[in-house]
Amino acid sequence: MAGETIQLLFGKGHLPVNLPEGAKATIIRKGVLPKLSDGPAAIRQALNAPIGSPSLRVLARGRRSACILICDITRPVPNQLFLRPMIETMVEEGIPLDAITVLVATGLHRPNEGEELAELVGDPWVMAEVRVENHFARDEGAHVDLGVTKTRGTPIKIDRRFVEADLRIATGLVEPHFMAGWSGGRKVVAPGVAHHETIRTFHSARFMEDPLAIQCNLVGNPLHEEQLQIVERLGEIYALNTVLDEDRDLVCVTFGEIIASHMAAVDFVKTATRIEVPRRYKTVVTSSAGYPLDKTYYQTIKGMVTPLDILAPGGTLIIASACSEGFGSHEFRAAQERLVALGSERFLATLTAKSLAEIDEWQTEMQLKATRLGSVELYTTGLDAEEQRITGVVIATNIDAALRQSIARHADEHVAFVPEGPYLVPVYAPSLADGHLTP
Repeated sequence: MAGETIQLLFGKGHLPVNLPEGAKATIIRKGVLPKLSDGPAAIRQALNAPIGSPSLRVLARGRRSACILICDITRPVPNQLFLRPMIETMVEEGIPLDAITVLVATGLHRPNEGEELAELVGDPWVMAEVRVENHFARDEGAHVDLGVTKTRGTPIKIDRRFVEADLRIATGLVEPHFMAGWSGGRKVVAPGVAHHETIRTFHSARFMEDPLAIQCNLVGNPLHEEQLQIVERLGEIYALNTVLDEDRDLVCVTFGEIIASHMAAVDFVKTATRIEVPRRYKTVVTSSAGYPLDKTYYQTIKGMVTPLDILAPGGTLIIASACSEGFGSHEFRAAQERLVALGSERFLATLTAKSLAEIDEWQTEMQLKATRLGSVELYTTGLDAEEQRITGVVIATNIDAALRQSIARHADEHVAFVPEGPYLVPVYAPSLADGHLTP
């Protein structure tokens, strides 16, 4: 395979990586999922034949108001396919157009505004006719306090616009999530439209360091368990969940009761997304899944954590991320500065006694999972010299050279490529027969 060029998702396109002479590449991709030939028809079918609930048309009858949650710009959810049909159905069944709110579930991310908000919504009619607003987790008066969860005492404080709506629907993308197991469904509610205390509790060290708080795992996952308790406390909520393939085309859509419809989407995608690999590699090359996830270094860390199960201890993980928007929040920058100043062990020690994590320092904590296992090298075009310094990882100015040097350093010509980054989870499965996924 020497001389072959392998394309990684990078920005709004691809980054070519040239395989050096003598290298043996294993390219790890999702299982093939058939594309839906008619996405709008599939969405109509899902709304009319839901899971664990009446149809959207029946649900909308007699309601006075509605709130639809959508993910922020970091998730490539096909909002343009489903928002208008959902809203038009609600209006046809008597909900006034001015009583419908589309609420961007930002969590603690920055708001999406202007042209970016229009891109996110994807439908000029929705932008013109419906109230589209951002969630602000730090707005104290914008949340309803519903007490705490019974298991771990997580504060349940949720955006008032969602809590007080007569019909509540979360929408999102179901994909592996490096802490909560899977995105979508209940996660769009919390942390999506939760108060900062709720979010910071989720991201405290007692959750982040739990060995079950990992991608593709819901059993015993403390974040998932708390999210379930939060949506159960809220009561009646519905969800529309989408699944996309590597081309960002729709392959599955489910609608219905929030937990049941989410689990149906998880069941659909999990076998194609969790890929068993019969060996570990001393060199792994991956991406941050391209736009929009690779807009910041903050989001890039997800791509560092996802393939760790197939990285040999002491190995090298090379990740490509455009970071077109730069570093991330000022809080995340401050956490990275502390990491570089204190070192990994002392930084982690500052986290373990806290019941509330400082905003965005949890992503720095997740980065430590990668750097504790091996060396991380970042190829990027979007960070300045100071930002590169406080990444706390090695900066690769040339990805082809970084690959050649890693192969030589480890004296191992075998390389694993994960072009789609955190949207795919490779899992070490030594019991697999020889020849499966062979280079």
